[in-house]
Amino acid sequence: MNLNNVVYAMLLTLSLSCYADNQSEINHLLVYVKSTNCQYERNGQVYSGAQAVEHINKKYQYFLDDINTAEDFIKYAATKSKISGRYYLVHCSGQPVTKSKDWLLKELIRYRDQKNK
Repeated sequence: MNLNNVVYAMLLTLSLSCYADNQSEINHLLVYVKSTNCQYERNGQVYSGAQAVEHINKKYQYFLDDINTAEDFIKYAATKSKISGRYYLVHCSGQPVTKSKDWLLKELIRYRDQKNK
């Protein structure tokens, strides 16, 4: 096996590993939204986590070509309405209302920290 083949194989392995990590993070965020007891507000209407994840999944599929990281997933699929420009909000009992983007980024950091322990 020549050096070019070795380098190609290493890059392919690294690329597949990064894809798997990103997909694992995105899947975790989808489960996190779906299983939350918090309410998800989109364009002034409040939805359960299970309802919200259906909409987020549709946007995820639509923007799939633009999404390379979990941060991209949050930006394109779970931050705000592309039509109205209004941010998605999360209402959790006993906590201030927060932007979905901030809520998901906080969970992503927690998930990564937990994985790295």
